[in-house]
Amino acid sequence: MEKSKNENKPNMPAQTAFSQTYFHGTKADLKIGDFIETGINSNYGQNNKAKYIYMTTTLDAAIWGAELASGERRERIYLVEPTGPIENDPNLTDKKFPGNPTRSYRSKHPFKVVGEVTIWQRHTQEHVKAMKDGLAKLKDQGVEAIED
Repeated sequence: MEKSKNENKPNMPAQTAFSQTYFHGTKADLKIGDFIETGINSNYGQNNKAKYIYMTTTLDAAIWGAELASGERRERIYLVEPTGPIENDPNLTDKKFPGNPTRSYRSKHPFKVVGEVTIWQRHTQEHVKAMKDGLAKLKDQGVEAIED
């Protein structure tokens, strides 16, 4: 019997049906199939109409997104799929964290909600308060969280 050419090759990538997972943290109440789009008031900064929408490949960054979003609704983390091109989020890369360690991205094209993470661990109240205090200090200095 003849062996396949790839049968004994080490480190061959396994075939998988899964693609890259993207997360979006928010306080918006969305359903599977909904689209997250630009033009809605941003959860951050001056609450201006959002020119971009944001997502990340790390659950921790999505948790921060949900915890820091404005509003009184329940914090949510959605699994999303981009519908168009994405780019590194310049608010969290190059200027502040070279190399994009938060794996954060933005787009002008909608993200489709394809699922929700319902079990996740919040940051401690002290940690969230420290982050919010730091953001408030930056705002007082004229540095906004979101720069378009």
